[in-house]
Amino acid sequence: MQQKITIRKKALIDRKKNYFEISSEFFDPLIKFLKKKDNIKTLSLYYPSNYEVNILILFQLIKKIRIKTVLPIIKPNNQMSFVEWQHLDPLKVNEFGMLEPCLKNKPIIPDLMLVPLLAFDNNNNRLGYGKGFYDKFLKKINQIVTIGVAFSFQKYNKIPVSNLDIKLNYILTEKGIKK
Repeated sequence: MQQKITIRKKALIDRKKNYFEISSEFFDPLIKFLKKKDNIKTLSLYYPSNYEVNILILFQLIKKIRIKTVLPIIKPNNQMSFVEWQHLDPLKVNEFGMLEPCLKNKPIIPDLMLVPLLAFDNNNNRLGYGKGFYDKFLKKINQIVTIGVAFSFQKYNKIPVSNLDIKLNYILTEKGIKK
């Protein structure tokens, strides 16, 4: 879809140009959310790259919450799975230039997934990098709570969607968490 390609290019430029380091307060709404939901035992994170919101601060913030952390790995056939990962465990660069765990632990299905994005809209539609890894995974396993993590300037009026796209449950920005 040409419109997605155009938005993707603009969003990448905008994110690089407007990127800023966040403080731990960015995640206060998420921490409150996690404390209220005692059924969330596993949290999927992403290792930030390309001026994505730096979520590595979260490792310090969730120490008191007994929650397992996982990171995505790309498998053959462009499939994604998640394996346990602790901050500072070894990582390797995958074929897409993203960092992923070196240790091939047993795959784990997260209860809550923090999802990186290039753009989002008021309906919690998300525009990613275009390979569909998150959408494919979430289509197979639909009981996962999803929170897109972004800067507020990444919001667009309307993101074009197809039947392959999965809507997020929430969006977290420096302005708070929105359902």
